[in-house]
This record gives sequence, C-alpha cells and structure tokens, in this order.
Amino acid sequence: MIAIIDYGSGNLRSISNAFRKIGADVQVTSSPESINDSDAFVLPGVGAFGSAMDKLENLRDPIIRNIEDGKPFLGICLGLQVLLSESQESPGVRGLDVIPGRVVRIPPGNKVPHMGWNQLVSRRDSPLLEGVEDEYFYFVHSYHAEPADDVVAATTEYGIEMTAAIEADNVYATQFHPEKSGEAGLDILRNFREIIRG
Repeated sequence: MIAIIDYGSGNLRSISNAFRKIGADVQVTSSPESINDSDAFVLPGVGAFGSAMDKLENLRDPIIRNIEDGKPFLGICLGLQVLLSESQESPGVRGLDVIPGRVVRIPPGNKVPHMGWNQLVSRRDSPLLEGVEDEYFYFVHSYHAEPADDVVAATTEYGIEMTAAIEADNVYATQFHPEKSGEAGLDILRNFREIIRG
C-alpha cells in the first residue's frame, strides 16, 4: 500500500486517482501509523513552504524515520521543496532537511509562477525517469530547489536551469506534477511502483 500524506496542502484527489489508474493500492492518510505500515509514501503539495511545514509538524518525525529506514518516498512540487533545509519564501522556517540546500524564488525576468509544460533535461540515469527523459511535464511553482548535494536527476530550462527531479537513495521527488502530465506522468508513477516492488 502507498500512503499519500494528507496535511491539508495537497492535490490529493488527482494524485490518488492517478495512482489508482495504474492499478496501485493507495490510502490518503494523516496517520503516522498508516505511514509506518505502508510500503511507500508520497508527499504531494501546493501552497507555501511555511504553512506546509506548520501543518507537517506532527508528521515530521514519522516522515524522516521512514525515509531513514529506507522506505521509498516520492515528493511532488511543494513535497520536493520541503525536503530541503530552508526556503526564501518563509525565512526562519526549517524544512524537513532530508536534503541539504535551499529553495529560492525564480529570478526576475521570468514570468512567475512558472506555469505550463516544460521538457526535462536528463542529468543522470534514474529509475524514476526511465523512458521519460525527454518528455514534457506540467509545472506550476514560483520557487525552485537548489540542493547542496549532487542529487539532481533532471533539470528543466525556464530562463535559468532549474531542478526538475531529485534522487537520493530511496528518496525521489519531482518539481513537476506527474498527476497532471498525461501519459508521461503516469509513466513516472508506474516507475515509482516498480521501485517499490524492488
């Protein structure tokens, strides 16, 4: 079972429906026990970094513990950003700090939010991106991740080169929304299901 974390800041219906469409068993939950009992877990999200971290406070320890235990994790959009240490959007708010780095605003000269379809530029082989390396995916965000470690699996171009996907051991995350990205997005979710199966 894949636990989809409900913390009041996610596109829950779209992501759960997309997983069900590929035949995955999912449960939308805010229960630490359900996260602990799952085979893998997903952190979706839309909204602001600070409010998301406030809502995640009671789930911080279970999320970090399950990641440290090696359970497959998929973050989506804001669910990627909160993995990092901090964000310019919410100064002084600590992220999950699973991946060292910061989240910064898309620089002036680019329309914000970045909303629409962009092509991935593959940086390295990743099981999450198997077969979709050059596809287009749907993005909607005003901030982008700058990880301190070499965890970027793919980038996209939007005036600057921005992180599009991250892989660090059992942690996978996308800035784009696979659940809103048609068949290529479903392929991302299928790949995550295969990662879970080992």
